[in-house]
Amino acid sequence: MELVQGRMDRFSFLAQNEDETRRLGAALAAALPDGSTVSLVGTLGAGKTRLVQAIAEACGVPPDTVLSPTFVLCQEYHADRTLYHMDAYRVKDDDEFLQLGPEEYFDSEGITLVEWADRVIDCLPPDRIEIRIEVAGETTRDFEIVAVGERLSTVPMKLGDALRR
Repeated sequence: MELVQGRMDRFSFLAQNEDETRRLGAALAAALPDGSTVSLVGTLGAGKTRLVQAIAEACGVPPDTVLSPTFVLCQEYHADRTLYHMDAYRVKDDDEFLQLGPEEYFDSEGITLVEWADRVIDCLPPDRIEIRIEVAGETTRDFEIVAVGERLSTVPMKLGDALRR
């Protein structure tokens, strides 16, 4: 595990294996306030769904029930916290995404996680956490976590503090 603290609104996390990704997900679940939106960006196989599973597990959702919603576009999980897991991979354009009614999820008290968010970036709320995931090795992933907007600007700092413990 490697933390690279930059500005208060961003930091990098290098996970050497899935256990470290699980630890990042648990820290994210603790740091995200209700009503947060998280945009996930990365190539196929980068670990977007794996990170969502880790966040869900920390919120009381059995991780094996969390699957990529590529074909259903949105999954809802209700446990200690409510999660909305969306996937924009098969969405043709912004209009098709907006027909799904994402504003209802974004305006809810749940945590909304959007995979392939770069495909619908103009549809996302102005305040969100953006996580860019890059494959750095067979089991190694580089996570860049950035607060976009003011409302969630302290989340990366809280996340870094939690991961240092």
